[in-house]
Amino acid sequence: ARQVRGLCGTYNWDGRDEFTTPAGDVETGVAAFVNRYRASGDCPLLGPGPLEPCDAFAGRRELAEAACAVLHGPAFQ
Repeated sequence: ARQVRGLCGTYNWDGRDEFTTPAGDVETGVAAFVNRYRASGDCPLLGPGPLEPCDAFAGRRELAEAACAVLHGPAFQ
C-alpha cells in the first residue's frame, strides 16, 4: 500500500493522524509537529504562539513585501 506522510499530512481522510512525525509518532499540536521536521539547527524552533514573521526574521520585511507584490500584480488578477 502506498503511504503519504509529511508536512502535507497523510492524505487518507483520517484527521487523527495528520500530524504523524518522521519517527511515526502523532503530535497533538502544530508547533510540535513542525519542529519535528526541522532539517537544520539553523532554523528557529516554532513556539506555541502564532508566528510573527517580521519579528522572527528581522530585516526580511522588504524582501517579503517585494515577493508578495507579485501576487497582487496583473498575472494573478
